[in-house]
Amino acid sequence: MNYTELAPAYVRGIAPYQPGKPISEVARELGLAEKDIIKLASNENPLGCGEKAKAAMRKAIEEAHLYPDGSAYELKAALAKKWQVPIEAIVIGNGSNDLLDYVAMAYLAPGVSAVYGQHCFAVYPITTQARGATGIKVPAKAYGNDLDAMLAAIRADTRVLFLANPNNPTGTFTPYPEIHAFLKKVPENVIVVLDEAYNEFLPHALRIDTTAWLKEFPNLVLTRTFCKIYGLAGLRCGYMLANPQVCDMVNRVRAPFNVNSIALAAAVAALGDDEFVTRTFENNRLGMQQLVDGVTALGLQHIPSFGNFVTVDVGNGPAVFNALLKRGVIVRPIVGYELPKHVRVTVGLPHENARFLAALREALAEVAQASMKD
Repeated sequence: MNYTELAPAYVRGIAPYQPGKPISEVARELGLAEKDIIKLASNENPLGCGEKAKAAMRKAIEEAHLYPDGSAYELKAALAKKWQVPIEAIVIGNGSNDLLDYVAMAYLAPGVSAVYGQHCFAVYPITTQARGATGIKVPAKAYGNDLDAMLAAIRADTRVLFLANPNNPTGTFTPYPEIHAFLKKVPENVIVVLDEAYNEFLPHALRIDTTAWLKEFPNLVLTRTFCKIYGLAGLRCGYMLANPQVCDMVNRVRAPFNVNSIALAAAVAALGDDEFVTRTFENNRLGMQQLVDGVTALGLQHIPSFGNFVTVDVGNGPAVFNALLKRGVIVRPIVGYELPKHVRVTVGLPHENARFLAALREALAEVAQASMKD
């Protein structure tokens, strides 16, 4: 019996998501000490998480034998107060990734389609294909979303459109007035998922409170996460804000107790930790400049980024990735995102950024020398 053949053809055809290599795996494979390895591959917060979140986690551990609040009421109440939306307009997920899956589960099926851009977050095409729906990939414009082309790509059978701002893995940003004008043109029967996982890293001058758009666009879904600026990636917690009718459909397919009690407690505490968010934002601003200056000094081109990472053209992404690994520096090769010449680098602490740049210089020289021998 070939159990692979029992799965639908559209599931068999999925290319699994490839996460960034963990430190422990690199240590095992290359015989390096874990303490000598730095990971700049998964856009994690190099400051860790805030003290308020840590204290909330310690307290929540005492009730780890109990099931979490399946309705996530306390976190929803905090979010409702922060964003001035009704609790019925909020769904909590095991990371925002979870919520992208639930939207697809609720609205996609064989015979309908979803639209997303080239170089988009890998989960958009994966979750579309997992439902047997047709994915419509729109060519990028300057590595970012081409809104006019995305609008033109919408078909009569399109039910969902995925749009990240800033975009991962390119870091590109579409000015909010352009997105607002775009939303006015999208048919009302198309759910627009505006993925704002990196929203908090935007310079203040570029920000707009998109939650105010929910009243104007009932087909709009906003997804956000506590995994990035709040530093809770290991706990997995995110949320979506949307029309209560959309939230109702998503809740019908949402798994019971999909977010654990420790994550819920930490997220509530993190939401109120403005000092930690400000400190993370500032570290990211300075670190981004350090990385950009460094790669520019090496004669490399990068894609201007508005997230907590930068994507750099190193000529041969996989080769440079492997050369960096040998030096105990983990970055992200992004061949699967149709960017074979690039690697994506998370902004780290100052000494981590400096080590990456020094290792990159050596890696580039190694790859160039190997290329000459070939």
